[in-house]
Amino acid sequence: MNRDPNHQLAAVMAEAGASNKGLAKRVREVAQRHGEHLGTTHVAIQRWLDGGGIQRQTAAFVSEALSDKLRRRITPKDIGFPGAALAPAPAVGMPYAGSLTETLSIFESLTHQRPEDGPADDPPLPDSDVNSAALAWLVSRPDGLPTDAPATRRVGMRDVAAIRTAAGFFMQLDFQFGGGHAHKAFRHYFREDVLPLLGASYSAKVGEALFAAASEMSQLLAWSAYDSGNHALSDRYMMSTLRLTQVTGDRMMGARILTNMSHLANYLGQVPRAMTLARASVEGGKAGSTPRAMALFSAHEARALSTAKDHKGAARAMNEAERFFERADSADDPEWLSYMDEAELIGEFCHCFRDLGQGPEAVRFAERAVALTDPKYVRTLGFCRMVLAQSQLLNGDLEEAVTTAGLAVEAGDALQSARFQRYVGDFQREVSTHATNPIVQQFNGQVRDAINRLDDE
Repeated sequence: MNRDPNHQLAAVMAEAGASNKGLAKRVREVAQRHGEHLGTTHVAIQRWLDGGGIQRQTAAFVSEALSDKLRRRITPKDIGFPGAALAPAPAVGMPYAGSLTETLSIFESLTHQRPEDGPADDPPLPDSDVNSAALAWLVSRPDGLPTDAPATRRVGMRDVAAIRTAAGFFMQLDFQFGGGHAHKAFRHYFREDVLPLLGASYSAKVGEALFAAASEMSQLLAWSAYDSGNHALSDRYMMSTLRLTQVTGDRMMGARILTNMSHLANYLGQVPRAMTLARASVEGGKAGSTPRAMALFSAHEARALSTAKDHKGAARAMNEAERFFERADSADDPEWLSYMDEAELIGEFCHCFRDLGQGPEAVRFAERAVALTDPKYVRTLGFCRMVLAQSQLLNGDLEEAVTTAGLAVEAGDALQSARFQRYVGDFQREVSTHATNPIVQQFNGQVRDAINRLDDE
């Protein structure tokens, strides 16, 4: 049977300067990176050039190998295999991506997943993958921007401004409604309007700004998945975002992502992981972060140490965070760090004192956090009020604690957050020893009514 030669594959190979043997070697290496074993040789490459068929996954590996060589994204369709799909992200483990191309492929897969699909069934990333990622990032050098990549589209600062505007819009939706609100539109925008730009053509100045904006948006996707209760999906977004920061060597954003991963691990009770990630963020962020950012990283180290009941270590980390924050106005911060104000720092500290069982200090800091938090941050204010309630309970002030928790639940909008619902549930369990007390019964009824109203809205 006569077959038409695959001119598209031949053209891309010529552009990459890849021989049949050279490409075969690269394909084998890519497959191994994905945990697969392929016996691809120069004979197979020639067969594909002559128009022979190819397995879908193999085509994805070929496109990734050529992408790595050209330092721009090549899809199976670009090399004459339109029916092939990109290599999927692994379902359980997800090793730290070896290249920008692989990172974009993983993002492509993640943006097709809905947070509401199977958060209980999808296992978390293994400690080995997370620790390897943190170490790889800590010792990494910047990949460098593929600024010389030929592309049909030239990206400018106007495109970057559009991404930042969209990110601000989605962030506001998340602050106001939580619970992964608008996640579908968010991930569609990221997949269709942001990812393609990363493989396009741009100047060094535009590229730096573009990758910073893309990292900010992808970490917002991670947070919205976290807030909706899909922790496995959130972890995968965070790890891929960490790899994205390595392209330009953005140490401050990378350290922030490690802090976010520590936050999630701490929330899930993975205390050793939380401490490792928090320390990595502090150590990795030192070289290129502002004092305000370092205050954030140190505060989250204190959070992890407090969960571990390390009183001495937590006190040290909180003192370091305070010293960094005292110099917060001495440097220009990126826009994404604007939320890290005194209210945020005090809010982190009140969590620490609560977890350390220091009731009086926890109440004092939680009261300040509630007073300082801007009411527009509904979810944050709800968290602070619930920590205040738990702290009052630590001091034996049952009636005051229940009244405070009632104010948090009354706000309503915070209940959209799976994280906030957990705070409320934890408090209900803590007061369950007083189940016959009328004020506790009234509070439990208030929670039921609030959740029922939420279902009707």
